[in-house]
Amino acid sequence: MSMFADIPVGVGEVYSGERIRWQDTQVEFGGLRVQYKFELVKVRKMDEVEDEKITIIGPDIKDLEPQKSYPLGIFIEVAGRQIEEELEGVIERRIHEYTNYIEGMMHLNQRYDIWIRLGKRSFEKGLNSFHIVGKVYQRLFKSELPISEKIQITFITDPEKVKEMYDYALKEYEKRDARARGLKDEEVDAFYGCTLCQSFAPTHVCVITPQRYSNCGAISWFDARASARIDPKGPVFRIEKGECIDSIKGEYTGVNDVVKMKSGGEIQRVWLYAAFGHPHTSCGCFEGIAFYIPEVDGFGIVHRGFTENTPIGISFSKLADSTAGGRQIDGFHGISIEYMRSPKFLQADGGWERVVWNPSTVLEKVKDFVPKHLVDKIATEKDAKTVEELKSFLVAKGHPIVKRWEEKAKVEAAAKPVEEKAALAVAAPETVAEIAAPVSVGAIGGFKIILKNAKIRAEKVKIIRAKEK
Repeated sequence: MSMFADIPVGVGEVYSGERIRWQDTQVEFGGLRVQYKFELVKVRKMDEVEDEKITIIGPDIKDLEPQKSYPLGIFIEVAGRQIEEELEGVIERRIHEYTNYIEGMMHLNQRYDIWIRLGKRSFEKGLNSFHIVGKVYQRLFKSELPISEKIQITFITDPEKVKEMYDYALKEYEKRDARARGLKDEEVDAFYGCTLCQSFAPTHVCVITPQRYSNCGAISWFDARASARIDPKGPVFRIEKGECIDSIKGEYTGVNDVVKMKSGGEIQRVWLYAAFGHPHTSCGCFEGIAFYIPEVDGFGIVHRGFTENTPIGISFSKLADSTAGGRQIDGFHGISIEYMRSPKFLQADGGWERVVWNPSTVLEKVKDFVPKHLVDKIATEKDAKTVEELKSFLVAKGHPIVKRWEEKAKVEAAAKPVEEKAALAVAAPETVAEIAAPVSVGAIGGFKIILKNAKIRAEKVKIIRAKEK
């Protein structure tokens, strides 16, 4: 007999990745419409946990008005003779996986940013209480993580209670994150990988290092190490670093080999600290997005909770469509907030010297890790809502990116006479050879001339670099 025989809907990995659209939603918890939401796991002593106890503070699912969004806190207290405090984040992240095992339930994101939807059909089948959800959690945790000997779960929907516990949860997350800071990537012989989100992004493999948190912001290197130790066949696994190919971009032979295998051959190379070339893939649970703004040659950062448009006129959700899915898209980079505190943050692209725009709430969270000379030079939504306003702000504040513009302009000005001379030489009349398009006729001063749909007859072409004045 199945351990879920008394559950009114199906439970299993087959339901992972199910998307619940708004028109098919009975109720929604968290997400963009709700300010306060969280999921938190705390390790307790054996005598502090009442096994299988499930408590609901506030209205239950069946008591909520349909097709509305509500605050939610999921607080799990767990005890076991082999459970240590460093496993809290590991257990916590499994809430994402186990919720998605439930037919008609969709869980995205993590920690203080959860987004859960319950479908109408599953509600009509009888999935109308958090008591049912709690039973599924308890059975899955004990089955897949047997070190969880006793579990009690509290679901909080009362808005005031959620807000109260939210502040407590933030402090707990920060304590965990602070423990992981200080260790360097060069000081360890292995990284870790996570494929928890492959149900939503089949080619995504999250590479977790001491200085590059998981994109979701919920798994540190220490969390990953503990997870791989207690569940060797689980979704978090050890990656031997192998040879360091490029320490600035963050490319390692071992990482490339594992990501290639785990992505089914779709992703061949990964640069951990770059948003161009072979950037780290993104799933959809990322806390924020670093996006390139070509008009200013810099990066904007936007987080999930930002509901306005960015200066390029696009919202977080639209940018997420371009970033998620396990793809490598130049200039679109899913990140965690904790990664923004790392010395290796976008290291290959210029790091914080290249960041030009950031929502004020995120900048406030990470400002102690931003170089002091840059804090007031990075625009927020209060300073710039368009690209033109952003340009004006950067010039007025003397952001380092402005010097980059000037240097680029000098290079282009120096190259212009060469381009003009090359164009004249190619246009010379005379005869013998006929060239069919498309043809590259070589690199000139760092520029390549490609002729398309053209026939050129010339005896010879001579290109002479113009003398600098």
